[in-house]
Amino acid sequence: MDESDLSRRRFLQATGGAAAAAALAGCSGGGGGGDNGSGSGSGNGSGGGSGNESSPAETNESAGGNASEDANASGNQSSQDPMEGGPGETDRTVQDYSGTMTTFDPVAATDETSGYVVMNVFDALTNYPDATTTVENLLASEYETSNGDKTYTFTLKEGVTFSNGDTLTASDFVYSFERLAASSNSKRAGFILGDLGVKHETDSEDSYQPGSMAVSAEDERTLTIELTQANPAALQILAYAAFSAVPEGIVGDIEGSSGEMEYSEFASSNPIGAGPYTLETYNSGTEAEIAARDDYHGEGPMTAGTHWQIISKSPAQYAYTVTNQNSDFPAVPTAQYSQNKLSAEGTDDAGYEYGTYQLANGIDADVYHTEELSCFYYGFNCRSVPKYVRQAVAHVNNNQEVIDQLLKKPAKAAYHFVPPKIYPGGRSAYEEHAQQYPYGYQQTQIEEARQIMEENGHGPNNPYEFTMTSYPDAIVKRTLNLLRDKLRQAHINMSIKQTTFSTLVEQAYSGNTEGYTLGWIADWPQPTNFLKLLYPPSTDTSSSGNVSGLNWMDTDAANSAASAWEKIQNNPTESGQQARNQAVVSMLEAVWEDVPMITTRHSVAQHMEYPWLYKPRTGAMGPSRIKHNTFQVGERQS
Repeated sequence: MDESDLSRRRFLQATGGAAAAAALAGCSGGGGGGDNGSGSGSGNGSGGGSGNESSPAETNESAGGNASEDANASGNQSSQDPMEGGPGETDRTVQDYSGTMTTFDPVAATDETSGYVVMNVFDALTNYPDATTTVENLLASEYETSNGDKTYTFTLKEGVTFSNGDTLTASDFVYSFERLAASSNSKRAGFILGDLGVKHETDSEDSYQPGSMAVSAEDERTLTIELTQANPAALQILAYAAFSAVPEGIVGDIEGSSGEMEYSEFASSNPIGAGPYTLETYNSGTEAEIAARDDYHGEGPMTAGTHWQIISKSPAQYAYTVTNQNSDFPAVPTAQYSQNKLSAEGTDDAGYEYGTYQLANGIDADVYHTEELSCFYYGFNCRSVPKYVRQAVAHVNNNQEVIDQLLKKPAKAAYHFVPPKIYPGGRSAYEEHAQQYPYGYQQTQIEEARQIMEENGHGPNNPYEFTMTSYPDAIVKRTLNLLRDKLRQAHINMSIKQTTFSTLVEQAYSGNTEGYTLGWIADWPQPTNFLKLLYPPSTDTSSSGNVSGLNWMDTDAANSAASAWEKIQNNPTESGQQARNQAVVSMLEAVWEDVPMITTRHSVAQHMEYPWLYKPRTGAMGPSRIKHNTFQVGERQS
């Protein structure tokens, strides 16, 4: 898989001790994003039976097990319908804010903030409505599988047009998917060739042979995709924005296409998609605005569009959204946040409060929380840091202590890399299994850590020394300082080194760290989207397939994890669900045994919205995965 497919999009840094950040490796985007409301920069099914027709696609089944909760059970429901009392369709524009945007080409966009625009200008075959984990048909009206669930045949929705007036056809998808796989502009080739697994040919250097993918237009409205093996995540992967439709031949960046417009125009000023909006304005570093289409094939749009003011710094976001009240999404950074100003009306099924927050401008904003599909962790280069040291660190680390003492806003202590919502059996199964954590569930076990170190020859006069590398962030620094001070009591001297985020990811990938701090957010809601970072052959920094830099290999636990991964891959159909469930848990228990990583927390996004904004609550996939076409704006308060 192309390294950029992983490093550029889904690695996370934490900011302000709140939720996941939008700044991602190799990208200039980050910070902001009004839909998170917190000012912290928080983000954004199975194929069915063999030969059976399914219409519409609607599933939240995970590769490792069925999510036992409904689409909103990650912590974003309250007693009132958020759309109740909305004004309906108006000519008002949603006012939002964002961090830096880079490109609006769906195969090239790797930062979350560009995704806000991409998600609303383009449509794909399937979609996560309101960023929930349930996938539904969008440009596809129905689909069927055959050939042991390896062949998908999609019937496209009739009468769909692109923003340039062209009618959507299956040939447009053939062209769009070829761009995804072969264009020099694509950062997501691994998604279609590797994760989805479309059948294709390679050359002598194992590179994709252009034009060889098994994607074909049977007629104007029938698209066929052939996979190398059945993939229970296929419909979920196809909902990713990189799989969006663009008009055939719109740009000339693949063989056989001369292009109807210059690539720079398509990517920055005139992206042509089948989504509910067109790009109206983009001034790099300043603003972006999308305008509603009156010929959209789906619901709405209910507003004239959305305007994003590009503001990367939290103090400026606060001034713009709260002090000057220029946004429909107030941004309250951790430094300005006070729990005393939150008036809770109740708690959701995940135990998070919802209600209102009294802003400094005198307005009560609506507040709710969403436990996103993400996980922060300490990663170890297993070639450099011995297993017994990693286990000792795990004994000393106490995730709940960090959340209670250092974070002002909610977070979920993590005991598995796979988040609770997509853990086999869902949240309750996750919690039950987490209590078996061998290094102390919600405990600090310094004595156990000290004993391990002394058994391996360390003591006050010869402590073990290693370096933990992180990105610059005040809360991360305080967290590591707390861990460092406790480790000293267990004969471990942990030095802390800070570097830029992009440098950190590069060093971790290349094996030039001993320990590092990172996070991961889901591309699609499947355990395998997380576990691929833990498949031992893919952790080898000497391999072109390296995706995590953990160098976790050649131990009994690593071999067990590799076997479990292969069990998941070898049981892709509906009948293999139980086997996949068991294999996911086996991989996670192997991680417990060898500790190539210590998971710390799952991010919980705090969403704030002014009371005149009526929109669906954002689901676990995050704000970059929600379309704005159903948003409604009432009379704004001054």
